[in-house]
Amino acid sequence: MQHVYNPLPNVLDLGIVQIPLYGLFIMLGVAMALGLGLLEGKKLGIKSNDILDGLMIILPLAILGARLWYVIFEWDRFKDYLPSILGFRRGGGFDGFSGLAIHGGFFVAVIGAYLFTKARKVELHRALDLVAPGFLVAQASGRWGNFFNQEAHGGVIGGQAGEAFWDAQRSFLSDTLRLPDFITNNMFFNPGSALGQGLNYYHPTFLYESLWNLLGLAILLVLRRTKFVRSGDMLAFYLIWYSVGRFMIESLRTDSLYLWNTSIRTAQAVSVLMILAGVGFIVYNHVIAKKPYYYQVLSENQATPKGEA
Repeated sequence: MQHVYNPLPNVLDLGIVQIPLYGLFIMLGVAMALGLGLLEGKKLGIKSNDILDGLMIILPLAILGARLWYVIFEWDRFKDYLPSILGFRRGGGFDGFSGLAIHGGFFVAVIGAYLFTKARKVELHRALDLVAPGFLVAQASGRWGNFFNQEAHGGVIGGQAGEAFWDAQRSFLSDTLRLPDFITNNMFFNPGSALGQGLNYYHPTFLYESLWNLLGLAILLVLRRTKFVRSGDMLAFYLIWYSVGRFMIESLRTDSLYLWNTSIRTAQAVSVLMILAGVGFIVYNHVIAKKPYYYQVLSENQATPKGEA
């Protein structure tokens, strides 16, 4: 087998400007989430202007939340030079937000959505149902930015490092998982850190999570057209589905954030709490609040004359 270190470019070179693929895939995910939201928002009676305004307000705050979450759990990297929190290098220069954590962005987005819906008098459960698919598609897309950056990867395939194991490592990706060569080739690299084990093939955990999210999106889109889910259940499904996948995949990653000086991975601890929250939310929705069924919300809006939604 051929083993050539030839990483794919992580920027889109347009000549006069270079666009980082990490940011491009994040924005592509946001655009797809917005498209899904606008389409379903009409059916739920949520005005397009409210969706667009909410995105313009909440998205920057969510990015800031994702950054601050990362900084909190990597504090030792930033405490000696606080401007680095905003991406500035000591001695000059700007690196941007190199280090974002999804959970921080999610929590800020949910809080922002709560406050925004209160201000605009939009029914909260409908808004949460609207954003849940958006979270999944945006995260699925954003992970491809990690791929081009050769980050958010797992450990050495097979656990055995070195040239003697390269054939078996590559065979796992190309023959067992049947991944195309452009993915297999780009998983052959040297992380260049204490967490890496030199030039080897690494688990494409970015791909595992992206596919998990896309599968969850497909299931969610089917579920919301059934007659047994209530308004608000879409967010509960997201909390459970994403967190189950993230908990399992996180155990393979080599760049996890930890709860300070413990061996507990932050994402796994948060995933457990989110699963419990999702289950609790379903119980609340179905037993206590007894929110209307999702199909009923759709039917009520379809019956509303135009101009009154």
